[in-house]
Amino acid sequence: MSEKKQTKFVTAGRDGKWTNGVVNPPVQRASTVVFNTVAEKHHATVNRANKTLFYGRRGTNTHFAFQDAMVEIEGGAGCALYPCGTAAISNAILAFVETGDHILMVDTCYEPTRDFCDKIMKKMGVETTYYDPTIGEGIRELIQPNTKVLFLESPGSITMEVQDVPTLSRIAHETDIVVMLDNTWAAGVNFSPFEYGVDISIQAATKYIVGHSDVMLGTAVANEKHWDQLREQSYLMGQCVSPDDAYLGLRGIRTLDVRLRQHAENSLKVAKWLQSRPEVDHVRHPALETCPGHEFFTRDFTGGNGLFSFVLKTSYPRATTALLDGMKHFSMGYSWGGFESLILANEPKSFNSLRTVANPNFEGTLIRVHIGLEDVDDLISDLEAGLERYNALILEKEATA
Repeated sequence: MSEKKQTKFVTAGRDGKWTNGVVNPPVQRASTVVFNTVAEKHHATVNRANKTLFYGRRGTNTHFAFQDAMVEIEGGAGCALYPCGTAAISNAILAFVETGDHILMVDTCYEPTRDFCDKIMKKMGVETTYYDPTIGEGIRELIQPNTKVLFLESPGSITMEVQDVPTLSRIAHETDIVVMLDNTWAAGVNFSPFEYGVDISIQAATKYIVGHSDVMLGTAVANEKHWDQLREQSYLMGQCVSPDDAYLGLRGIRTLDVRLRQHAENSLKVAKWLQSRPEVDHVRHPALETCPGHEFFTRDFTGGNGLFSFVLKTSYPRATTALLDGMKHFSMGYSWGGFESLILANEPKSFNSLRTVANPNFEGTLIRVHIGLEDVDDLISDLEAGLERYNALILEKEATA
């Protein structure tokens, strides 16, 4: 009988060859690896791509343990490590395109991913076409003879649209297009990428894998067909991470299940509370029917987390500022996936630059929240007080109109 998911989180990456008799694989720091004999050196050289000590950039036993763990929990054939999630995304794409190629990028991608396509890929002569995350079968019409990569992010950044990954993957594979997925929201465990046709699953391990907002780390897990190319191209690009960071990523996996379940429980309670608020137009939480692609979330995902967004009925930056500035438990900050609650706002005018083909054209302010591990009633009270400040300024504006 195969291990349950919760057990894998505890055992992943703890093979005896990495632990040497202790519970956690020790941190092994190295740049130079020394060999006692010519035979040892020859063995390391021949096997340098196969978790053998060769040179620091190829990794140490700490890296190998973390890479094993990521493959055990996410699937695939191998895991490449990067200093951040953006590096994982850009290097995965670079590994499979060249001048004259074309990629299909979901319009709801992470903003730095869009910048990479518009500023770096364009300069290299690689064309990007952005597509609506809800396109489904319509993706066929956008595929060109030189399309090499189909990139997905599900749920989408900020607006949380859930994509029909198996349909998109099936169509892409008809013409041998590499399917890449930013799988950070699911933390690699609440959505099983390789069961739905994904070739390379990418994460900002900075977020839920590490889970404590104190490490920058990226991963890309590839299937058998694409692993060798991803691994060697990333190595040639000089991608490597600190063994200390790899260790912290590995340690974060141990509590990943309990953290995600608590984040999900808290966030769903907050999301349902927000649905009852008169100021809120709608809530974009994948577990709720008001989120685009909810049916795919129900079909394909095994759980949620703490990240979602909601849209207010109006846009009044001064009132939004009052809401944000007085928060007690929610901090303003980029990223998410740590133990703490975060909040950011996007006014309609500023949001327009983030979308080219799938702009929902909100009339009100979009607010993204990450619901942390604090007591959920304290978080609701904090949001309630913020909305009271917001309402006070809305009423003041209406009175002077």
